[in-house]
Order: sequence, then structure tokens, then C-alpha cells
Amino acid sequence: MAKAKKPLDNTIAQNKKARFDYHLVDKFEAGIALQGWELKSLRDGRIQLVDSFVELHRGEAWLHGALITPLNTVSTHFVVDAKRKRKLLLNRRELDKLQEGVNQKGYTCVCTALYWKGHLVKAAIALAKGKAEHDKRNVEKERDWNREKQRVVRDHNR
Repeated sequence: MAKAKKPLDNTIAQNKKARFDYHLVDKFEAGIALQGWELKSLRDGRIQLVDSFVELHRGEAWLHGALITPLNTVSTHFVVDAKRKRKLLLNRRELDKLQEGVNQKGYTCVCTALYWKGHLVKAAIALAKGKAEHDKRNVEKERDWNREKQRVVRDHNR
């Protein structure tokens, strides 16, 4: 029998802080316009999405605040800006939905993850509604309680 292939983890980076700070309402997949040195850095995993957000400006979506650290082997012929804004590639209907959510419903647009889809880099973006402080505390309490339950069950089974 042939060996079963392992599923590859295509995720480059995740924004876990966005999942903690916001209720994610509607999710979209967007292409991202990158330069050559940025792609090489992504293959090496040198990206941070912690403070990133998506801005809608003149009918286009732009990713701000994503830090892509350049490799040491980058040529001196390029002007390297690690925090530059990057264009997100979406179709008109998706852009209209995002614009409507941001303007009318008061949502925020955040990037939740970057991942490989074939040889292309895709960004998972979401319309998000901010969580109140008590919601965040409830999430932390629930997480701690689940951890404590696992500990008790593990110790009880010994």
C-alpha cells in the first residue's frame, strides 16, 4: 500500500490577538501583492501580524502594520520597508461588503492569518466587532477552567 500523505500546515502566521480582542463576524480570503524579498522572508516565517489591520481607501483594501522582517541576504539594490502597506486583492462584491460593514455597521476589518494556497500567499481577513472587557475576562476564565478540568482528569486517571 502507498503511504498516506501528511496534510501540510499551510499557515504562515496567525493573528491570535485579533481572535481575543474581537468577535469575528464575516470572513474573506484575499490575495496579497508582495515584493520578491517579502516572499523569501515569508518562506522563512519572518512575519508578525499582531498590530495589523485592513484599511479601505478609494475602493481598495490595504494591509497596514504587518511586519515582514527582511533576510540578511537581501540585495542592496532594493529599498526595504518592513512595515509598508500592502495591497489586498479582492473582487468588487467583497470590497463592497467590507465597505458596508465598516461604514454602516461600525465593524473593524482585521487580518487574522496568512497562508499558502498552492504557490500563492493568501490573507484571511474578517469583519470584526470589538469585545467588551468583561467578554475577554469570560474567555480567560473559560480557558483556565478547561485547563484545570484536563489537569484533574489526567491526575485522576493515574
